[in-house]
Amino acid sequence: MTGTVTHDPPPATGGRPGRPLIVTEDAELLDDLLRLCAAAGATPEVHHGPPDHGGGWEAAPLVLVGDDAARRMRGATRRRGVVLVGRDQDDSGVWKRAVQIGADHVLMLPDGEQWLVDRIADVAEGVGRPALTVGVIGGRGGAGSSTLACALAVTSAREGLRTLLVDADPLGGGLDVLLGGESAEGLRWPAFAASRGRVGGGALEESLPELHSLRVLSWDRGDCVAIPPQAVRAVLAAARRRGGTVVVDLPRRLDEGVGEALAQLDLALLVVPAELRAVAAAGRVASAVGMVVRDLRVAVRGPYAPGLDDREVARLLGLPLAGAVPVEPGLLRPHGSAKPPAATGRGPLARFCTTFWEQALVEAGGAR
Repeated sequence: MTGTVTHDPPPATGGRPGRPLIVTEDAELLDDLLRLCAAAGATPEVHHGPPDHGGGWEAAPLVLVGDDAARRMRGATRRRGVVLVGRDQDDSGVWKRAVQIGADHVLMLPDGEQWLVDRIADVAEGVGRPALTVGVIGGRGGAGSSTLACALAVTSAREGLRTLLVDADPLGGGLDVLLGGESAEGLRWPAFAASRGRVGGGALEESLPELHSLRVLSWDRGDCVAIPPQAVRAVLAAARRRGGTVVVDLPRRLDEGVGEALAQLDLALLVVPAELRAVAAAGRVASAVGMVVRDLRVAVRGPYAPGLDDREVARLLGLPLAGAVPVEPGLLRPHGSAKPPAATGRGPLARFCTTFWEQALVEAGGAR
């Protein structure tokens, strides 16, 4: 059981890891809290009573106060990020003691263990603002969505943002191939198929291939063509906690795993060639994706059929227009080319991607 006493959020760590503080004289409770800290990858500071003024009590990003120590903490300086931890589910007095020490939350073990592990792990990772997460999906086959996803990721990395490119299409040939890194060392999707609960963001990032200053999560050449939705949820949540940007290349077929990926998106781009059959096919894709993604925009790719332009395509689909994807050889570049799309930072495609990120980051509240 967990409960909220106040509405103040815990202090932000600004991307810097910190050590949680434990205050308790209960040996059994201390053992449990140390075990949970170890599971979250954190090494805590431990005190049996109130720390000295200006010491660990004020500096720690998270304070876990055992219920046995609540009365001794009444005179401590009020601060955010305090959790009162107990065991007696029937003790109604715990709420009064939590208010007396200014705790944000009341947590009862063992029921609240997973919540507490996640909270401690956030401290250990130095979690700040989550990554701006953008999905790219084709309105029909051959729309150029995978190449646009690569171009967006390459542009983000070139601008100095921490960037992860996620290949969510097991039948797409592999984004590592498109980036010229199919032999690069690092883990691929099948290695994460058994992931459940919480995946460490730092460990995820370090385990993936690094290509063109960004990290890539793609597929190997094995027979695995599906990842359980729980694993997709855990991996993408870890990626988002690292901040920066995450670009997800999505397949047109929607299953449970793709649904989990869609649920993690801040916005999605539907890439639609400007011809009537493509618009008709894209309408069906938009209906399905729009049930999950709140912010779905259309990116129109030329050349244009008679009577169509980017605004007309957006109107027919009933979606906001993200822009016209430039017609240039790079958008249709075959897999295995030496340079990835938009790698030079020059040309219409690179300018499209730069403009997209400038606008999207402003809408999301600034650089990540």
